[in-house]
Amino acid sequence: MASLAPSPQGIAPAAAAAANPAAVRTRLLAIDALRGLVMLFMLVDHVRETFFLHLQVSDPVDANTTDPGLFFTRLLSTFCAPTFVALTGLSAWLYGQSHTKKEVSEFLLKRGLFLIFLELTVICLAWPTQTFAFPPARFWLQVIWAIGISMVALSALIHLPRKMQFGLGLAIVCLHNLLDGIVLTPQDSGYALWAVLHQRSVIDLGMGLTAKTTYPVLPWIGVILLGYACGPWFAKGTDPAQRLRRLIMLGTGMIAAFVLIRYANVYGDKPWFIGETPLRTVMSFLALTKYPPSLLFLLPTVGTGVLLLALFEKYQDGAILPHLAYLGGAPMFFYILHLYVLKGIYHAALMLYGPVKGTVFGVDNLSTVWIWVFVLIPPLYFPTRWFAGLKQRRKDIWWLKYL
Repeated sequence: MASLAPSPQGIAPAAAAAANPAAVRTRLLAIDALRGLVMLFMLVDHVRETFFLHLQVSDPVDANTTDPGLFFTRLLSTFCAPTFVALTGLSAWLYGQSHTKKEVSEFLLKRGLFLIFLELTVICLAWPTQTFAFPPARFWLQVIWAIGISMVALSALIHLPRKMQFGLGLAIVCLHNLLDGIVLTPQDSGYALWAVLHQRSVIDLGMGLTAKTTYPVLPWIGVILLGYACGPWFAKGTDPAQRLRRLIMLGTGMIAAFVLIRYANVYGDKPWFIGETPLRTVMSFLALTKYPPSLLFLLPTVGTGVLLLALFEKYQDGAILPHLAYLGGAPMFFYILHLYVLKGIYHAALMLYGPVKGTVFGVDNLSTVWIWVFVLIPPLYFPTRWFAGLKQRRKDIWWLKYL
């Protein structure tokens, strides 16, 4: 899950910001800090997944059956992918401030293909129940895959006029739910392509191998394109006050649009309902479809991310934002590191304590998940901070920008 796009040249990463206090007070620290905050949200969800393997539910945001604590813990992570993807588009535009459009296009293509490769190899093997046998029986095409495909698409779409980018991005995000009724079977022509674009399905690859399209990519292409089209708001020399006004208006407008459309209960996601308790009703209102992300899923998540970006830019004198920016300055490194750390902890616990259900280990208390999150933050933070600094210092090592 990352914008997982490198901090483009021109963005002051956390390492440089710490050495130069003036650099901290820029719009660019806010971008890395927001990315870093969302990495922590992602950590919460992945710890939950790792240690709740024995308590699997068909839908962790099922308002009827899911425990409220689990529901709202899962809800926290819904901000991750939309924010990552939107910031990837924005970072691509900022990268273009010091590169030609041709260079940006080539970089997006190469970086997108690299992310797809990582998803199918390094990341595919990182999940707790996955063995190190390669190829695995099933490839899980998840958020890194979706970002990679979106970057490949953006490498072509950046050549469109900006108005067309906005129009196409809005059309994809707002109208793709009209396609929900198109459901193909493996016997239908175009099934595999449709599974990649909009239908969460399993593709038979032959030789006993399958691929699960966990993250259908069409809506994410719309999100990355809109993030790129908003790039000029962050250009050097732009008025910060005007940018903040735009961000606040955009974020507030998206959340208001979500409330109005969701309340109408006619479009954009599955209907909500009046539950047995007021809490269940609220949960139903907030239970949104992520795979693929519905219009109503994207409006509040991206909208909240926009408001947080404005907040981080306005209040940059605190002690926390530079530390978040370290995490956001090397998101791919953090992503891979945390997955393998979790995998190691899980298998160590399984070996020490044995399975609690079937063949898997787990904990029964959600508070244990949160304890593990806070325990893991320091050992993940310091290596990521080191790597973010290395990327800043060693511009001569070309491959570092891909991580």
